[in-house]
Amino acid sequence: MHIGSLAALAGALVAPASMAQQAPQGEIVIPDNVKIFGNDNPNVRRATAVVNGDVVTGTDVDQRLALIVAANQGKISDDEMKRLRLQVLRNLIDETLEIQEAKASKIDISQAEVDQSYARVASQNFNQNTGAMDAYLKRIGSSPASLKRQILGELSWQRLLQRNVAPFINISDDEVNEMLSRLKAAKGTDEYRLGEIYLAATADARQQVYQNATQIVQQLKQGGSFVAYARQYSQASTAAVGGDLGWIRLAQLPGELATAAREMQPGQLVGPIEVPGGFDILYLIDKRQVLTADPRDAVLSLKQISLSFPKGISETQASQKAEAFAKAIKSAKGCGDVDKVAGGLGAQVVANDQVKARDLPGQIQNAVLQLSPGETMPPFGSLEDGVRILMLCGRDDPQVGSGPSFEELQAQMEDDRINKRAQMYLRDLRRDAVIEYN
Repeated sequence: MHIGSLAALAGALVAPASMAQQAPQGEIVIPDNVKIFGNDNPNVRRATAVVNGDVVTGTDVDQRLALIVAANQGKISDDEMKRLRLQVLRNLIDETLEIQEAKASKIDISQAEVDQSYARVASQNFNQNTGAMDAYLKRIGSSPASLKRQILGELSWQRLLQRNVAPFINISDDEVNEMLSRLKAAKGTDEYRLGEIYLAATADARQQVYQNATQIVQQLKQGGSFVAYARQYSQASTAAVGGDLGWIRLAQLPGELATAAREMQPGQLVGPIEVPGGFDILYLIDKRQVLTADPRDAVLSLKQISLSFPKGISETQASQKAEAFAKAIKSAKGCGDVDKVAGGLGAQVVANDQVKARDLPGQIQNAVLQLSPGETMPPFGSLEDGVRILMLCGRDDPQVGSGPSFEELQAQMEDDRINKRAQMYLRDLRRDAVIEYN
């Protein structure tokens, strides 16, 4: 989770001591009828900065922004691009502060470590080698150096937290046992796996941040990558893992977020939601019940029977052919007989006995889970792909989970507490930084 950060105010009046206790901002008092002197708009500036002597250039911003543009297939308006550019600049400033603090603490991240992580990103996210990754980044207007710098920032911050924060986090046995008792008492209640994008907002910047968050939501609904946006723009500690909060219960969320999450369905996006210190965007990755077997974790044995359509076939003809095909397959006496029936129809059969129901598309997932062995789903497909039918051959249902072990839960609680301290740590770095904008 996150803790709202403090940002520098463009200008403020300091109240006398007698008024300080009455102001909601503490000793900072901002009158309702604010008058701005001069034309220096802090939100209109070129995207360059000097952070404690280290330069963040316009090229740095452009190359990092190119990753987001590519994730959205270039579908970003000019106004949105300006807002995202400022957000990228803020993120690069934070990244610079994290790298500087790690260096000050004598933490050295070798180039070999960065290159290894870069290769892993290329393999896992792009299914290609580093040479192809280099070419892709250059093609979209970014660079290998830009992504490697982001990796350096994440590794530096993680290592710094391991040295300066983690050793001072202590979760007692009593705390863990109390949480285990709560989990057992909560058996059967819902758990949510949520993604979040958190944008911090001071009182004077609230409207602008809200507009930024609204634009991000629009881009995500148009097909933007939630993980990519979270990594680039979220100011929560979960940004490094694409905004993934993991499995949590509503009681662990602030009231505003719990209310929204309760009504969400997997795959749904909501926001921006106003929370103390800023705005949140939530994405429900999945949902399950505590310590209860989830049917979607069943491992299925399936056969897919496919029949191609001849070129030039009409919609009506295809529907008739699909109906006759489904009727013929349904006449098969289970999975042992379907290959013979399919062969007589000129159809192809593919078998897989390690299919997780959870990995199937939602509309197919629910239908397959209602089948008994030997039964088939209604036909599906298209004029181009032909018609396909799934037959269930077997099913291994999941066992009732015993929940996390003592050690696993203790590690989760430690991680949560470290993340909260990390937000406070970064807040202090921002407060003490000397930042010059060009």
